[in-house]
Amino acid sequence: MPINNTISQIETRLRENSTMPDAKREELLALLDTLDGEVAKLSKTKSEQAESIARFAELSTHEAIRKERDPQLLDAALQGFEKSVRDIEASHPDLACITNSLCVMLANLGI
Repeated sequence: MPINNTISQIETRLRENSTMPDAKREELLALLDTLDGEVAKLSKTKSEQAESIARFAELSTHEAIRKERDPQLLDAALQGFEKSVRDIEASHPDLACITNSLCVMLANLGI
């Protein structure tokens, strides 16, 4: 699946989630838009890493907005999301920053 489709699916899930406050949704959507641009840049040189980041973003979002959340699954997904960026943090600091912001927001949803 193309990376931009993965990000679009995440956006759709967020828009359809009726339990999330509008302000949080808008903030997450803005971060996802930035993530999409950063991942697109990365995909030109490191497509597998870009795909991994997009998929971990999808998995983390899925776990964060489920009706019956499992904190352990969310934690595992967020750890994978953070690790997916570690190797490229020096060369893509904006991507690392966006990923960190998303992880923090997703971890704090519903708390």
